Amino acid sequence: MKIRIKFAKSGNMKFIGHLDTMRYFQKAMRRAEIDIAYSTGFSPHQIMSFAAPLGVGITSDGEYLDIEVHSTGSTADAVAALNAAMVEGFQVLDYRELPDNAKTAMSIVSCADYTLTYREGYETDLTLEQLQEGVHAFYEVPEKLEVVKQTKKSEKIIDLKQLVYDFKVVEVEGKPAFYLKVSTGSTDNTKPELVMEHFYKYLGLELPDFTFQTHRHDVYTGTKETGFIALNDMGAVIP
Repeated sequence: MKIRIKFAKSGNMKFIGHLDTMRYFQKAMRRAEIDIAYSTGFSPHQIMSFAAPLGVGITSDGEYLDIEVHSTGSTADAVAALNAAMVEGFQVLDYRELPDNAKTAMSIVSCADYTLTYREGYETDLTLEQLQEGVHAFYEVPEKLEVVKQTKKSEKIIDLKQLVYDFKVVEVEGKPAFYLKVSTGSTDNTKPELVMEHFYKYLGLELPDFTFQTHRHDVYTGTKETGFIALNDMGAVIP
């Protein structure tokens, strides 16, 4: 049986990297007595994969891992058991059964959305209205926004604008912030910080390192043309 788990990452856990997060969940599965399946061979390991691992320093309400189990209790019972094994900063939000033919979350991720807020001491002098006008003008420019992307083996030129599906200024606690929905996955993975870097260049401003605190809301599959679906919505609640 295939299971998709949604979890949140916050607080000090944002500084824990992907490999340590993976090891932590492997231990949490045993503590929560999840009947997880193991691979065969000389070195069996839990059948587990993560969708679009989060960068260090980023918080999230929409992280996913897929597992396979031999048997399972209800969604409510599994969430409660896993959260009893969680430390502060990790929270399991959902636990759903996937169809037998479902592909792994890792292989179908297409985009993710984020909010970027200014860290204390890095706030801009521009008003909410000025930033909104800047974002609108940024997209009104017809030219491509070509940037060089470093891959594992070489470099390639991409049109960054084509990989940004939504970009707007929002207000968080009375202060300007930015909402972005960008391409995510193994092919065209786009960091929201890269978009902000080029937006600031367009405004003629310098963007200091660590200006923003980034928070991921959710991860999606689908396309801009057909619509995006949150990975969680592909599974069914187990009664």
